[in-house]
Amino acid sequence: MRSKQADLAILVSQVYPKGMDCFGEKDGIWVASFREFIGLTIAMRNAIIRIAETKRSEENKGEKMQLLYNYLTGTEFRQQIEAIVEGFMSMKQSISRERIQMEKLWKEREKQLERVLISTSGLYGSIKGIAGASIQDIPLLEGPAIEDDMAH
Repeated sequence: MRSKQADLAILVSQVYPKGMDCFGEKDGIWVASFREFIGLTIAMRNAIIRIAETKRSEENKGEKMQLLYNYLTGTEFRQQIEAIVEGFMSMKQSISRERIQMEKLWKEREKQLERVLISTSGLYGSIKGIAGASIQDIPLLEGPAIEDDMAH
């Protein structure tokens, strides 16, 4: 193997070495019968392909790491992150403005509702004062229920 600079040796034989009854490895050499040879070569081929793929993925790893480091510490990456953060900040400001506008609108509506309820209660009280007991009671306009509703 050394003289041929081989990483792998396969011996195909009709006779196995002592202690072997099927294909296997003995002293760094794979031994197989003629029937087992095809299956063994397919398995070995797949293993060699996987090893080659692993080696290929490791090529230029240091160079790739340097390129990645340069990118992460460079201006382009910083500018992209800044653009993302600016987008989020803009969205946050927009939501804050929208919240303020909605709270203002809700407060205006609450005041309008309060005035309408007070006016309705006043109208009901005036009519009840004029008509007396002949007007039917409206429970929602009687007593503290209105004040409780206006407080909420």
